[in-house]
Amino acid sequence: MPSMSKIDKSDKSLTFDAINENKLNPDPRSRAWVEIDSKAIENNSRVLKKFIGKDCFLMAVVKADAYGHGAETVAKSALNGGADSLGVATLEEGIELRNAGLKCQILILGNLINKEELYSAFCWDLIPTISGIREAIICNNIAENNHKKFVIHLKVDTGMTRLGCSCNEVKELIDKIDYLENISLKGIYSHLAIADKDLENTNIPNFTKIQLTRFEKVLESLGARKRLLCKHLANSAGTLSDSRLHFDMVRVGLSLYGYFPANNFESDLRLIPALKVKARVTLVREVEKGTGVGYGHFFKTQRKSKLAVVAIGYADGVSRNLSGKISASIGGFLVPQVGAIAMDQMVFDITDKPDIKTGQVLTLLGTDGEVFISPQNWCDLSGTIPWEVLCSFRNRLPRVVT
Repeated sequence: MPSMSKIDKSDKSLTFDAINENKLNPDPRSRAWVEIDSKAIENNSRVLKKFIGKDCFLMAVVKADAYGHGAETVAKSALNGGADSLGVATLEEGIELRNAGLKCQILILGNLINKEELYSAFCWDLIPTISGIREAIICNNIAENNHKKFVIHLKVDTGMTRLGCSCNEVKELIDKIDYLENISLKGIYSHLAIADKDLENTNIPNFTKIQLTRFEKVLESLGARKRLLCKHLANSAGTLSDSRLHFDMVRVGLSLYGYFPANNFESDLRLIPALKVKARVTLVREVEKGTGVGYGHFFKTQRKSKLAVVAIGYADGVSRNLSGKISASIGGFLVPQVGAIAMDQMVFDITDKPDIKTGQVLTLLGTDGEVFISPQNWCDLSGTIPWEVLCSFRNRLPRVVT
C-alpha cells in the first residue's frame, strides 16, 4: 500500500480544538443561499400602505415562513414600513413571531379546531379565525376560565368553497356569538378565489364582483353591528385592482415581496423584488461533443463544451421539471442549464462564457446587473404559480439578509 503523506501533529491549526477555539463556522454563502433584501420589504410595505390610504389597515401576510423569505425578517421590515398587523396560517407560525418579540395583532388565517390549540392562541394573544359556533363556544369557555376576553374574527365563504360559514348563516351566527359574554368578535372577512385570474383574463366572468356583492349583502344584513367589525376581503390582486375591495383592511402577501399577482398587470407602484437565489460554481470542466450530461443523459453536448457544476438542486427547491429550461445569470450574462436537475447539483453550459471559474456565483432568481429572472419565468416554464416557487426553497438554503 502506498504510504500516505505524514501530517505534522504539532500544527495546532489542524486540531478540532483550534477550530472550536476560533469558532470557524461555514460561510452561509459557501454553497447556495437565498438572499433577502429587508429594505425592499420595508419599501413595498410603505408603498402599499400609501396606495390603500390612511383609512385602511394593511395586514402583512407572512405565512409559510413569509413565502420563503423568513417570517421574522419580513414581519419586522413590513411593520417598519407601515403594516398594521400580521397574518399567519398556523398556530406555530404565530407563536414563532411572538417569540421574536412582536407585539402587534396577529391573525391566524387557518382553522383551529380543538381546545388545546385555541387555548394556546389565547395565551399567546393570537386572534383565531372561526367558521362556526362550535369554535366560538370553546373560545368563550377558555376566556371565562381565565377572566379575560378572547378576540376572534369570523370568516365567511363567499365563493372560495373552503373555510368559512355560509353567507346565509352569518346573521344568526353573529347573534349567537353576541350572547357569549367572554369573546369579542372584532372582525369579519372572506377570501377572493380568482382575483388574479380576473385581472389577466377578461373573457371569463368576473367572479370577484360576485364575491364582493355577496360580502356586501352579508354586511348589510348586520345593520349597525357591522360598524363594530373590521371588515376585510382583498388579497394582493384585490388590493391592487379595485378600491371597492379594500373595506377596513387588506391582506397583502405576494405584492409585499415585490411581485404583481397577474401577468402583464400594469401599475405605477414601485415594488421591489426582495428575494435572490444564488449558488456557487463547484467545478468547471471541458467535455467533447456528444457527451451525455447528468442522470439519464437527456442532454448531450452538440459541440465541444465547457460546463459549470453548481451546488443546488431539487432538494433545495429548484423543481426537476425545470431541467434544461432555465438559465442563470453571472455578471448579467445568461448561461443555460443543461441536463437533469439532480437532488443537490445542476450543470450550466458556459461555453459562450469561458472565463467563469470555480467559486464564482450564479444568480438563479432575482436581479443581477441588467438581468432580472422572475419567479414568473419559472412558472411559465413549469406550469405552476409564483406563490409555489417562492415557498419551495428548503431550509437547508441559508437565508442571508442584506
